[in-house]
Amino acid sequence: MNDKKRSMLRQASVPIMFIIICAVCIPLSGLSPKMLINEIVTRMGRNSFLILSLLIPIMAGMGLNFGMTLGAMAAEIALILVCDWQIVGIPGMILAAIISVPISVLLGIFCGKILNKAKGREMITSYIMAFFVNGIYQLIVLYLMGKVIPIKHSSIKLPRGYGIRNTVSLLSMRQKLDNMLAINIGGVKIPVLTFIIIAIMCLIIVWFRKTKLGQDMRAVGQDMEVARDAGIDVERTRIVSIIISTVLAGLGMIIYLQNMGNIATYTAHSQIGMFCIAALLVGGASVDKASIGNVFLGVVLFHTMFIVAPRAGAYITGDSMIGEYFRVFVSYAVITVALIMYETNKRKSRNDASMELAKAQEKGEDSVSDTTGTVEDTADGKEAR
Repeated sequence: MNDKKRSMLRQASVPIMFIIICAVCIPLSGLSPKMLINEIVTRMGRNSFLILSLLIPIMAGMGLNFGMTLGAMAAEIALILVCDWQIVGIPGMILAAIISVPISVLLGIFCGKILNKAKGREMITSYIMAFFVNGIYQLIVLYLMGKVIPIKHSSIKLPRGYGIRNTVSLLSMRQKLDNMLAINIGGVKIPVLTFIIIAIMCLIIVWFRKTKLGQDMRAVGQDMEVARDAGIDVERTRIVSIIISTVLAGLGMIIYLQNMGNIATYTAHSQIGMFCIAALLVGGASVDKASIGNVFLGVVLFHTMFIVAPRAGAYITGDSMIGEYFRVFVSYAVITVALIMYETNKRKSRNDASMELAKAQEKGEDSVSDTTGTVEDTADGKEAR
């Protein structure tokens, strides 16, 4: 097997592993094909937009943006305010999106500036930053809302008079987007409008890659020093990529929560970044390369495993929690394996480049010594004559 085929097999190892897991678990789960397809379609509409928000920072060389959680928190704050104002349905979703955008932009600027000071360590920095901003979010929803930020309706306030309840109902918005233009094919509900919005987002990403800013981001992702020498403002370009990702994550979170029908105020955002990144990696993406195809393949494989693993675990062991533990374990394991593979490939590429450079230097020295020997032989011949 040549190096190219070996490299392709290595890159496809995670999707292949998940295809095998799903192939084993689906028959054991006992789910009918119609029910399984219906669940997969629902989760594609719910999660795809969120995962698409990860593509821009990867293109800019900033790796997997765990800081997308900041956008999710901005969306939750916007939805809580809209619920208190009693604005329902699609208008409520649109207003929440409008409110979330400026909050996401501010958080994106803050995150981007911090990540510019941690070049080469963006992923771990964004991961820790999500915890830091989560502390500020908890302060806002637990103490400031109702005391400093006016909250009128007691249905979403804690009994003490301030702070937001653990769960905020979104029944007035529940699946309003999904049900609009929805069609039913063979018992499978297809949320057409949601998929149209996702398709438009995909087209925008394809178009964006061809723009001047998109080309700048790709140049920065390939080599920051070369991009800087070419006149690109590297720091600004990186900040813009994080802002775009944070804003898209906020909009994606609104789509996600309207499908769920409620907000788990203190926990809804906590694992969203982890699961979105795991799904993208399951689709065959890497830390430095991801495509729209990876997004949809990852959603299908990762969430198929999420659907069937608890039932398969219950069938095998009699305890559905085994399947629950398994899928959480796999989520973290996929990210760990992807990061190890990325670092291994990076070191291998660096070693290969060093070996090629050493060979080139050896060839150069050999050619110089050959030339020197020829000159000396010529001089000796002239002296003999």
